[in-house]
Amino acid sequence: MEIIDCVTSVARPIHDFGDEFMSDEATAAVGLRAGFPPGRAFYCRGRFGVLGEAPEEVVRSVQGFLGPGLVTAGWRAGRAVMPAAEAAACYAGAVRQWGRAHIPADVDVEHFNHLAHRLIEAADGDALPLFAGWRAQPCPGDDPVGAAMQRVHVLREHRGACHLAAVRMCGLSARTAMVVDLGVEQAASYGWERPEPAAAQVIPLWRRAERLTDELQAPLYAALTAGERAEFARLVDELTASPVPRGPGA
Repeated sequence: MEIIDCVTSVARPIHDFGDEFMSDEATAAVGLRAGFPPGRAFYCRGRFGVLGEAPEEVVRSVQGFLGPGLVTAGWRAGRAVMPAAEAAACYAGAVRQWGRAHIPADVDVEHFNHLAHRLIEAADGDALPLFAGWRAQPCPGDDPVGAAMQRVHVLREHRGACHLAAVRMCGLSARTAMVVDLGVEQAASYGWERPEPAAAQVIPLWRRAERLTDELQAPLYAALTAGERAEFARLVDELTASPVPRGPGA
């Protein structure tokens, strides 16, 4: 498989599988049990906790695609619950727990982990702080299914960081990119206040940003051979498919 074909093949399933985790009530329940208030506190403090005790404006600038008010409120609400590093570890635990419940039982997670680990370790983290923070988060060796989900999350953060850079390089704001990609109503649900429909002339810029995102990710997938890229794309499809229950204690 050619590099760019692998990039485009895995981008959507990795993104969508991560979205399912983030929006699941089971994930929110982990935060509630840990003492976080309802809302986005666990999401913001947990996901962005890998940045350390950063000021709110730094967190807002790193994540990019969420409305600034949403991030500020979530970060502040979560700060009172636990330190950033502890919140990130709690969020990583929720990632792995969700993976154990949703990754199909017949997926070769050991092989996926081998290939994903090579990709993640080969990546250049310069200018991608959220990805670099999640790459540095410990990934247990005795939980292969949970580790697979954590690596999906790390790879998702890599593309997200590349996409934010590509959007800005193409002259778009993150807010405009969200409106183009998701529409006005969805953009509002991600914390953007009173978003307006995107002008027709920005659509080509957004498409260019999508292509540039693929190009920015290309060096990552160059770490695998053509055959390994084909295997990885197949494993991503299997891992993110409708789950086959793993059974009690799996």
